[in-house]
Amino acid sequence: MTGHLGKDHLSARMDNRFATALVIACVLSLISTIYMAASIGTDFWYEYHTPAPENFSDLNKNLQEELSTEADEKTYTDWLSRYNGTVGLWRWCITEPKATEPPDMITHCNSFPLSYQFMEKFVEPGNHNTETDFLRTYLWRCQFLLPFVSLGLMCFGALIGLCACACRSLYPTIATGVLHFLAGLCTLGSVCCYVAGIELLHQKLHLPENVKGEFGWSFCLACVSAPLQFMAAALFIWAARTNRKEYTLMKAYRVA
Repeated sequence: MTGHLGKDHLSARMDNRFATALVIACVLSLISTIYMAASIGTDFWYEYHTPAPENFSDLNKNLQEELSTEADEKTYTDWLSRYNGTVGLWRWCITEPKATEPPDMITHCNSFPLSYQFMEKFVEPGNHNTETDFLRTYLWRCQFLLPFVSLGLMCFGALIGLCACACRSLYPTIATGVLHFLAGLCTLGSVCCYVAGIELLHQKLHLPENVKGEFGWSFCLACVSAPLQFMAAALFIWAARTNRKEYTLMKAYRVA
């Protein structure tokens, strides 16, 4: 009788430990998914801070003339640096000051066409007569595609996790953990590609001395999402593998 009670107590203790690990992993996965989705959907991966101009009327006139033309990489980068711009993965925004007291700020946003995401970048940004810069071209494509791949992998992993709950088995959570690990790699890759792409762009198009550029909170959300995905992956894989080993040991112990 005492032996059976000891076995049941050990089994319950193991079940509680695995359940705790899975709950923590699910919470981490949910938070990282929210962060990644917010990062993809917002326009603050990189921000430009420009001092206020002295003559607002001339600035607004020039801006309206420039916005009526088609923008290439050099053109919109110049706008971003002159008008307190922010840029995301698929959209960029500039802030137009109105000549009022105090000056009102109006934000203009433009989306990158899907075809633009896969266009070639040139050695001299904006000059189509120069050679193709393959490094910047593929960095841009990766920084755009990898976040969506990461989000898709996590959603697919969550679907497998739901199937595991329906089957009352921890074995499928190994696949969930692997998918979260791959999602973390994709997120980390997109962050690295974005940093490298921005640095290479600013080496070719130097910012004015009075303009400050920095990574924004959308970029920070992606940076935070990657370690959360790795931690969730580690917990999923640990729970599945350890449960399998200890379940085998428990069966052997009960037989004995």
